[in-house]
Amino acid sequence: MEFLVTMSTDVPSGTTDKEVNAVRAREAARSRELAAYRNLRRLWRPPPEPGEWRILCLFDADDTDAIETLLASMPLRVWRTDEVAPLSPHPNDPGLSDTGTGQEFLIAMSQGVST
Repeated sequence: MEFLVTMSTDVPSGTTDKEVNAVRAREAARSRELAAYRNLRRLWRPPPEPGEWRILCLFDADDTDAIETLLASMPLRVWRTDEVAPLSPHPNDPGLSDTGTGQEFLIAMSQGVST
């Protein structure tokens, strides 16, 4: 099952750069492990607002309990809030290309009513 996770990090004031760098290094290492296990599939960094530290992630996990276990294992979770959205396949999804080339864009669409 796939999950789209919006991760928003808020580092407490007074935290030293050394502490932040140490946690970020552990987070990067854990992300590499999760990617090796194929639980962490993709990461995107949308254009940030001033002072914002946010990423979008695509995870693969068995169920909601499993995704929570994965997210709890990540070091930045001490300063982060996660919004988890389970995903289901769309009948028109062309899938990923076998070549892995090209640029992808994540967009939000809404259906408006015209009068």
